[in-house]
Amino acid sequence: MTATAPTLVTGATGFVGSAVARTLLARGHNLRLMVRAGSDRRNIADIPAELVEGDLSSPETFAQAVQGCRYVFHVAADYRLWVPDPAPMMKANVEGTRLLMLAAQAAGVERIVYCSSVAALGLIGDGSVADETTPVREHAVIGIYKRSKYRAEQEVLRLVREAGLPAVIVNPSTPVGPRDIKPTPTGQMILDCAAGRMPAYVDTGVNIVHVDDVAEGHALALERGVIGEKYILGGQNFLLRDLFAMVSEIAHVPPPKISLPQEVIWPVAVVSEWLSRAFGITPRVTREMLAMSRKKMFFSSDKAIRELGYSPRPAREAVADAIAWFQSNGMLK
Repeated sequence: MTATAPTLVTGATGFVGSAVARTLLARGHNLRLMVRAGSDRRNIADIPAELVEGDLSSPETFAQAVQGCRYVFHVAADYRLWVPDPAPMMKANVEGTRLLMLAAQAAGVERIVYCSSVAALGLIGDGSVADETTPVREHAVIGIYKRSKYRAEQEVLRLVREAGLPAVIVNPSTPVGPRDIKPTPTGQMILDCAAGRMPAYVDTGVNIVHVDDVAEGHALALERGVIGEKYILGGQNFLLRDLFAMVSEIAHVPPPKISLPQEVIWPVAVVSEWLSRAFGITPRVTREMLAMSRKKMFFSSDKAIRELGYSPRPAREAVADAIAWFQSNGMLK
């Protein structure tokens, strides 16, 4: 397509956001990227786009960001699995999303793609596969990040119902791949395993998808998605043991062989959280992480495959691309 009116992407400097921007650029979109002041912009350095400074915690920046846009892709979020104070994350992810949606609608934006997460969906957890229709209640959503994404998604759905917000929702599972500069919690896990720093694991499961497939799913949601509908953008379900075995094989390191029960790691998580609060460092394990790991996070992307034409590649390619990128960027020695 050729578009003269800009397409706004929030969170474009991040892992998923930069992939979405590249996919839209390849489709001919005229890009406007909302970036935080002082943010690391390596992921978008080679993308021709108009940059506008904005922040989910600063709603006064939204009107300028959305002005004149035909489409909005809201990908930005505060994505951390542990924070000492949950209030700023809730404000950014929930209230920031609500106000950005209202600003986009007031500016006459034709269609919005909101990047939610499988964290906002129901979870069966026993190894069965969940989908967009799996029941969910907030009290069952574990962790501040997941609760913030649940509340934000509910707010978008409410605006669709009550205010006619032209939004489609996508729910990525666990993206991995190139340009994971922070890295994300999952990227750090793969990086640690590939470096031989993963001596043990817990018995849980995740759904792994290539970040570029997630980006493609965003574009397909714009082109083919139904307003008010949700689409899981996932890949393959893996037990953590099997994922680490694959990572180790690709990286040519011995796989972790020890499966640790929750009760062994729980005291470590308590101490880790205390040290994090005392010294301002990010904990590698927390009690909420352990609570989340009690359920296998398996999901189906059948709806997106059927209705959007979504076609994720094998997860092995995602892991291989992530490891290759970490190596080429000096993060994996």
